Formats: sequence, C-alpha cells, structure tokens
Amino acid sequence: MQNLLLRYLVLFIFSVNCFSQEINEKRKLDSLSEILKKNKQTDSLSKALIHYEIGRIYRSNFLGEQAYKEFFRAEKIFKALKDDFNYARTLYNIAVIQKNEKDYTGSEVASIEALTLLEKLDQTKSVRKYKSYIYNNLGQLFAELDEYDKSISYLKKSINLKKDYNPDNVVSIYNSLNNLALSYKSIKKYELSLRYHAEILADKNFLNNNPTYHALVLNSYGHTQYLLGDKHQIPLLYYKALNMIDSLSYRAIGISRNLAEYYNEKGKKDSAKYYAYKSKKIAKNYSNDEILQSVMLLSKIEEGEKSAEHLKEYVRLSDSLHKEERKVRNKFARIRFETNELEQENVKIARERMWLVIISIILTISALLLYVIITQRAKNKELTFAKQQQEANEEIYNLMLGEHEKIEEARASEKRRISEELHDGVLGRLFGARLSLDSLNMSNSTEAINTRGQYITELKTIENDIRKVSHELNTDFVSGSGFVDIIKTMVEGQTSVYNLSYDLEHDTNINWDIMTNKYKIHIYRIIQESLHNIYKHAQATHVNISITLKNNVICFAIVDDGSGFDVVRAKTGIGLKNMRSRIKDINGVLDIRSQKDKGTKVSIEVPINYD
Repeated sequence: MQNLLLRYLVLFIFSVNCFSQEINEKRKLDSLSEILKKNKQTDSLSKALIHYEIGRIYRSNFLGEQAYKEFFRAEKIFKALKDDFNYARTLYNIAVIQKNEKDYTGSEVASIEALTLLEKLDQTKSVRKYKSYIYNNLGQLFAELDEYDKSISYLKKSINLKKDYNPDNVVSIYNSLNNLALSYKSIKKYELSLRYHAEILADKNFLNNNPTYHALVLNSYGHTQYLLGDKHQIPLLYYKALNMIDSLSYRAIGISRNLAEYYNEKGKKDSAKYYAYKSKKIAKNYSNDEILQSVMLLSKIEEGEKSAEHLKEYVRLSDSLHKEERKVRNKFARIRFETNELEQENVKIARERMWLVIISIILTISALLLYVIITQRAKNKELTFAKQQQEANEEIYNLMLGEHEKIEEARASEKRRISEELHDGVLGRLFGARLSLDSLNMSNSTEAINTRGQYITELKTIENDIRKVSHELNTDFVSGSGFVDIIKTMVEGQTSVYNLSYDLEHDTNINWDIMTNKYKIHIYRIIQESLHNIYKHAQATHVNISITLKNNVICFAIVDDGSGFDVVRAKTGIGLKNMRSRIKDINGVLDIRSQKDKGTKVSIEVPINYD
C-alpha cells in the first residue's frame, strides 16, 4: 500500500509538471529527493520515475552532468524491469545530453537503441511522440557531423510523425521545421530553407504568442536571404528580431553576429566591431561554440595585431574546447562505470549483509543449541548427583537403622538374660523360701522363730534384687525409641567431640515411623550441620535442642550461647547452602537470628509429610 501511494505521488508530480509551468522546480526537486531519502523501501518503478523526473529538471536547467547521472540510474532500473517504453524515453534524454556535450557517437548509439525498443511496442500516440523526438535529435546530431543528407532524412521523419500523432502541437513541429531549414541552409539549398522558414513565419498567431521563437526564426530567415544575396530586407529583419527579445539573451548572440557580418561587408567597421564584441560578450555567459564563432568573426573584422590576437585566441579556445569535450565524453563513461561499480558494490554489500544475517542466525541457533545441551547436561548431572545423594542418604539411613537394630538385638538379649536370671535365680529362691516358711508355720519354737527371721531377711534380699533388675530395665528401655534414639546418639556423639553440654527435648506425639526415609535423613543432617556450625563458628559451651509439633508442623529450635554474628553481612557457606537446599527439598522454612555475644537461634519449620 505504501509503495502504491508513493507511485501515485510521483505520477501526481509528473502531471503537475506537464500542465503547470508555475511550480517552483527547486521545491519540486527537493520534494523528490526527500522521497528517495526517506523511503528506502520505495519500489523500483517509483524510484526510476523519481530519478527520471529529477534528471528532467536538471536538464531543463542546463545541468547536463547531474541530469545524465539521474537518467542513467533510471535507465538501469527500467531496463531491469523490462519497461521498454520508459527505458526508451530515458535513453532519448541521455542521447540529447550526449549530443549537447558533443558526445555524438554515444548520442547516436542511445538514439538507435531507443528507436529499436519503441519499434517493438504498440504504436500508441506516446510511442510515436518519442520516436519523433528521437528522429529530431538524430537530425540535429548528423547536422553537427556535417552529414546533412542523414540529418534531412531524420528531420523529415520527425515532422511527418509529429503531424500524424498531434498536428496541433505546432511548437514541436516548428522546432523540427526550423532544424530542417538550417540543414538545407548548411548545404546552400537556400530556397528550400526559406520555404520551411516561411511556413513557420506564416503562423502569425503562434509567433505573436512566442516572441522569442519568432525572433529565432526571423533571424535565421533573414540570414538565409543574406546568403542567397537577397539583402533588401537586411538589416531590417535582424533589428526586428532583436527588438522581440532581451538584448542580452542567448538569441541575441546570433542576431548580433549576423549584424556584425553584414556591417563588416558594408565596410562599416565601427558597427561591425560593436555587434561582434557584443556577440562575444553575451556568448561568454552561454556557449563556448558561440564564443568561437564570435572570436573568428572578430579576427576577420579587426586588422593587424588585433586580428592576429583573435586568431590566437580562437586556436587556444578551440584546443581548450576539444579537451573539455574529451573530458565530458570521458566523464559520461566514468559516470556509467562508477554507477555500475556502485551498483555492483551495493549488490556485494547486500550479499554480504545476507550472508552476515544467515551466519548470525546459524551462530545464534548454534549458541542456543549449545546452551540447551550444556544446560541439559548440567541438569542431568544435577539429577544424577541428587539421585546418588539420595541413594547415599538411603544407605546411611539404612546403616543407622542397622546399628539401631543391633542395639535392639543387644537389648533383646539383655531382656532374655534378665528374664532367665529372674526365672532361674530369683523365682527359685522365692520358691525355696516359700516352702521353708510353710514348714515352720506349725512350730513356735525359738529355733523356728529364728529360722523364719532368716527367711524374711532372705525375702528382703530377693526384694532388693528384683528392685535392682526393675531399675535396670527402666534405664535401658526408654519410651520413644527409634528415630529419636538415632538423633540422641548423634547429638551425644557430636557434643562429646565438640566439648558441648546439651539439652534435648522432643515431642512424643510425633509419629516418626510412618515418615519417609528422605524426610528423616534431611532432618538428621540439618541438626548435624547446625551442631557443626556451632562448634566451628560460635565458640559456644551449651546448646538447647527442641523438637515440637504444632498444627501438623514439626518445629526445630537449636539455640547456642556462643559469640553470635551479623546475619545480614555474614557470608553464606557451603554448610548453610546445603541446609537451605535440604529444607527446600522438604518444603520447610529456615530462620536464623543472632546477636553479637548473645548467641544464635536456628529455627526450622517442616510440614509433616507421610508420603
């Protein structure tokens, strides 16, 4: 949609150019350049049309080199798009510029190529119009090369086409008629030249509306009469033509030179010199060719040293112009080369950018794949390590359970020993004492009384033995055995090694037996790591450990009387990281509070998990 709007904008500018000459071409040129600058993504056809219109503006302002560059850029795009009509009319403009800059060979090649393209198209009014323009350019070109037969042939073709497709366009027709008259004048067919000039001069309405063109034709007509020898209207025709224009305009050069030629022939040297110098002065602002002709005329009018000076100036200027013409032809070749080189460079840059994008995409994808692979490997290693750690924890716990089972076996063995001791020792003695007392119940002798006293003493001894055995049993078999006993054993061993005194409180309502091994291993390791940190950093002498159950959440509190530390500034070591990792694994919460010289409290809350 954007490209379509741009194309409409370009076409609008063209249409305004065709139908209104009041538009400021500088503003239009700036607008077109701005469109090219701001719309890098403009479609190719719109770009070509913009370059074409910019070239047309430059050409109308006699800026041949700039115009050539823009037309050449447009030509390349039209050719690539196979837009033969626009390609041909662009070639026509290039041919005109080349002819004006005396690159006649280049102009002829471009003109013939344009004609060849137009011949292949449907012969619409626009096609025939540009064919007529090209024929006119070839006519002028061959006139410059002094090949007047070809010039006349092409100019006649141009006039016939113009009268055919648009007979009302008298400006264009008269332009070719005037060129044809000039060619006939150059080969001294003055009657034919006058006839074509007269055809133009007969259109009074057109000439009145175009005084500058009227002056051009009238001057040429008068000069042809002069060459024919019919001088009865000379110099009246020259003065009449001069009065129609600005005396310092381009058209005044030829008129002034004709007047100088006329007065020189008449022997009126002062008038001849006046108009000859005037012609040279005006020519300096317009055309080198006109300067040459004026200098040559002055060499004929002046005498002696002045004449020689003008001849030298003519030779010097002629050589200079030939060099300039070669430079211009080389410049056109250089423009084509540089433009082609620039296009090739742009193609190369575009190709390099494409490869850069492709390589960037490949590298990005490769980096992502490498990242995914490395990340996946790290995750696999992490999972493998976690699995190995879990297996190790399971093994450790199983070993602890094995130790606990050995302890239980030892307790069972001790129970059997005590049972056997009670059965074989205490019960036997009680049975013997009971039988002896039964035999003495019927006797009241002193000996019987003393013997009963001995047996009563024996019963007291047996009572003490039973009390001792009961006490031993009470000491060995404490309620809440199992996982709590494992924690007790670990705490006793750690505090003994670390020279710490301790208090351990636990809630008997916690059912450890139905919890998973992973759950109990993490709790065991957290308490173990806490005791290790107390020994390593706290310089404590006593630690309180409490395990309570609140709302189905096990709460651990480990409080020491050590030196304490700044919780905010303290570095997190591997041990604390492991504690946090374990707590996270069982969905727990860790809170550490400490003050300098007031000890540290580690609080852990873990929801019960029976899975």
